[in-house]
Amino acid sequence: MTVVAMWCRHLGDDVIGIGKHIPWNVPSDAKHFLDVVAGQTIVCGRVTYESFPNRTIEGCRIFVLTSDENYEVSDEAHHCVITSQKEMTDVEEDIYVAGGASVYALFMTGKEKLKPQIVVDCVYHGEMQNLEGKSAVITDSVAVLQKNYRRVSPFYVQDEVESAIWVRKGEFVEQSVLKRLVGILEQNAEIRW
Repeated sequence: MTVVAMWCRHLGDDVIGIGKHIPWNVPSDAKHFLDVVAGQTIVCGRVTYESFPNRTIEGCRIFVLTSDENYEVSDEAHHCVITSQKEMTDVEEDIYVAGGASVYALFMTGKEKLKPQIVVDCVYHGEMQNLEGKSAVITDSVAVLQKNYRRVSPFYVQDEVESAIWVRKGEFVEQSVLKRLVGILEQNAEIRW
């Protein structure tokens, strides 16, 4: 099992969302996310889950991490509610951590077996939309990234988003997963070292 975290954060303040919305509209970044998680097992929080169109991503198995054990998912055959990270321990397939901020923090600092071996760090350099609501910030997760991971890719730049792949120091990483991620990120991107 490989655990991959992928986020897109705003340069300088590490905001990933405001309320239930991403405060920028970058279709190429949304496409990268959907391409990365296509057909994969995803874990996300309730707010992130509710931000998916029709509360689903076709072809994905989705675990919704929430304290509400009675929360209703949109597709009981492919989605399920979990109330603890511990419930992911026995999952055998790769896991893609898809947010929000508290879910990223839990996986970046939680159980050793479930810490991401790979992080796809996407940084948006543009202006944020002025939206109402509380900002979701991942500064603590970014600090863990910068301390415990090393960048193993160039920067893939497209539409004001600079993406890079980071690997946990001292960790063996499944090469087929890395190769797949590189193939997705380099599509139509300017590559910078």
